[in-house]
Amino acid sequence: MSIIKSVMFDEWRYWRRTKVATTVILIGIALALASVIVNSIEVRQASAERTELQRISEQTFFDQPDRHPHRMVHYGHYVFRTPSPLSIIEPGVDAFTGTAMFLEGHQQNTAMFSEQRQSSGLTRFSSLSPAFMLQVLVPLMLILVGYSCVTREREAGTLHVMITQGVKVRDILAGKFFSLAGSGMLMLAPLAIASLWAGAHGESLAITASFVLGYVVYILVWSAIVLWGSTISSRSNASFAILIALWVVLCILVPRIASTTAATLEPSPGKLESDFSVVEELRALGDGHNASDPAYEKLKQDLLNQYGVDDVADLPMNFRGVVLTYSEKKLTDVLNKYAEARMDEELSQAEIARQFGWLSPMVSMRTFSMMIAGTNLENHHRFLREAEELRFDFVQALNHAHEHDLDYHTDINRYVNDDTAKAARVDASHWQVLSSFDFAPESAQFRLSHSLRYVLQLLLWAALMLALIKRASRGVM
Repeated sequence: MSIIKSVMFDEWRYWRRTKVATTVILIGIALALASVIVNSIEVRQASAERTELQRISEQTFFDQPDRHPHRMVHYGHYVFRTPSPLSIIEPGVDAFTGTAMFLEGHQQNTAMFSEQRQSSGLTRFSSLSPAFMLQVLVPLMLILVGYSCVTREREAGTLHVMITQGVKVRDILAGKFFSLAGSGMLMLAPLAIASLWAGAHGESLAITASFVLGYVVYILVWSAIVLWGSTISSRSNASFAILIALWVVLCILVPRIASTTAATLEPSPGKLESDFSVVEELRALGDGHNASDPAYEKLKQDLLNQYGVDDVADLPMNFRGVVLTYSEKKLTDVLNKYAEARMDEELSQAEIARQFGWLSPMVSMRTFSMMIAGTNLENHHRFLREAEELRFDFVQALNHAHEHDLDYHTDINRYVNDDTAKAARVDASHWQVLSSFDFAPESAQFRLSHSLRYVLQLLLWAALMLALIKRASRGVM
């Protein structure tokens, strides 16, 4: 162990003397710290703003005066997704999928106000998240720091001297590895601090600990990759070229190939094609605003037979409200069918891309990070489903008020004059049917259990690099 410590301390002393490695490490720490601070401020402000906007939106809905119930169906309501505590480090898909939705009758709107969709192609790179820093830039900095850790000794002849004096190769490589890993841990320190902040703001200890440990394993994997690249090379320039090529392949090309392969193997129809299919199917359902539409003839006849009357005006409920309730249910079933199909396609594409984690530690780390932080695609889909459930519930509750609390004759004559328009209103107490919307990440147990596959990918990479270093050590002289 004393030999390993000596090698490790000698490596650090060399870095201090050359200044280059020290400068790279300090730059890495500064970038990581700056990204954490900036993202923490932005996420905290976003969380407070969205919480306040959610409260205002609900209160505005409740404070509406007496109205025709169907006016409130189209008045609609906004819901906002507050960021998870760990999104200060890992924003995941949240920056691309939108954070707010407008809920109204007869249609499902998409999420709006995504950060990246509102930025130009160049400004997308201006947002340096801590996760991107750790997943992509820290490996590059480890390469800049340690590409010559073994080749330097070989070129200077000191490696041969140490071995002939009885120093074991494995002790030399272990000391070099721990020096590299130590520099990586320094750049990881801001993430650990940010994770403590997330824990203090509601995230569970198990999640924050797993999140940090995942990045520790990732740093160890890349430290091993750098050590292996330097061990198998005879010269420093060759080691640098090999490691830079590996970084480009593992951090740039493989993730890009993963997304392209996923889109190719699991193609999805274009928006226009999907929209035309939805419109065609909805047209067959009939127009819910027109109670005389032939599509509701059977519904009308069934009700007339059930209550033994000859005209809808004699029914004990408002037939127009019945039609709206019925049509909204049918319409929602169709919209949900297409929405679920689209989400299944997106998830299938994501699953294909995630399999490339077996080929790149960066892909496995990115997926693990989003899973644990609660900023993955599945979490976005859950937001869409919960928002749709709220939309359907309050729209149907308003349709129920239209059906049972508004007289049919008053309803059909509401456009005659101002007096009939005022008479065709229901009391504002009916707006209390709106439920509060409070979106939160999945439980800690759920997130941990669904991230095990990606932990296995990282551990496999660690085992692979250990085996490669052990094999490369046999040829060290």
